[in-house]
Amino acid sequence: MTIEQLARNNVRQLTPYQSARRIGGNGDVWLNANEYPEATDYQLTQQNLNRYPECQPVSVIQRYAAYAGVKPEQVIVSRGADEGIELLMRAFCEPGIDAVLYCPPTYGMYSVSAETLGVERRTIASKSDWQLDLPAIQAALDGVKLVYVCSPNNPTGNLINPADIRELLAMTQNRALVVVDEAYIEFCPEASVVSWLAEFPNLVILRTLSKAFALAGLRCGFTLASEEIIGLLLKVIAPYPLSTPVADIAAQALSEQGIATMRQRVTELNARRDNLKKTLAECRAVTQVFPSETNYLLFSLNDSDKAFKALWEKGIILRDQNKQPGLKGCLRISIGTQRECDAVTDALKTY
Repeated sequence: MTIEQLARNNVRQLTPYQSARRIGGNGDVWLNANEYPEATDYQLTQQNLNRYPECQPVSVIQRYAAYAGVKPEQVIVSRGADEGIELLMRAFCEPGIDAVLYCPPTYGMYSVSAETLGVERRTIASKSDWQLDLPAIQAALDGVKLVYVCSPNNPTGNLINPADIRELLAMTQNRALVVVDEAYIEFCPEASVVSWLAEFPNLVILRTLSKAFALAGLRCGFTLASEEIIGLLLKVIAPYPLSTPVADIAAQALSEQGIATMRQRVTELNARRDNLKKTLAECRAVTQVFPSETNYLLFSLNDSDKAFKALWEKGIILRDQNKQPGLKGCLRISIGTQRECDAVTDALKTY
């Protein structure tokens, strides 16, 4: 047998998630990964790298719990929210038996994690306004253990109607968990459903330090849920998911000063996003700029392939969304510095 034949069949057939770094490109304006555009400044304070770290660093857990308004027993920290997505599947889904459900266009790792683990992927397309098709979801729930809902949604930028999330939680009670991915919630904190955790035992929330906290390179995410669910996730998480430097910096970011700095950053970035939305709409090549509650904008163009390639050749790297269901002709742009945003609109105005 060849090495490839030794691999699991589903892995041989798997198309890996095409992250921004995996796609590559040669540029100096990187606006394709929804990162904060400028580096943050932290200094390591822990000097005990000869010791294994805590599985769940106490200071990180306590500070995030205080920030999120939950008990420490309702928090698990992991290597980005991506690990949280997978931990839930590992804890709740029997490969070859159970299914997960999600509603494209949405974040691609729900699909990749399920396929990697041999868990059935069930999709219900969002409606034309990118809201949940609840009757179709209800009809497809047999055998589903996890329903992933991204709000604000990536890549569309819109919030999911909270009344629909409530209805979904009610229809899945005692049947499945509803996992609300709030990776971008700091840009619209009033829309969080974290206060619903006491009301809905089947609610799980994913969070991250990658976006508003400007720490994408740290790989630090959180899952918020009932103590019972967190206890099950602790059974399947790796012994040392966070390195000591990651825990050190995460704790600093979650300090009172760190949170205040994050909120100021969000205020400035949201204002820049709203200005960019207006400027993009003035470009002749742009046909529509969609509303966003995040640090990115989705917009459509007359010829998105031509625009994407022309920007790429100028060293301006955006995210092509043409292959996402319902997003033909669309590109996504992360909100960069003012200089970077101007470079994009100046280039688009030449068409």
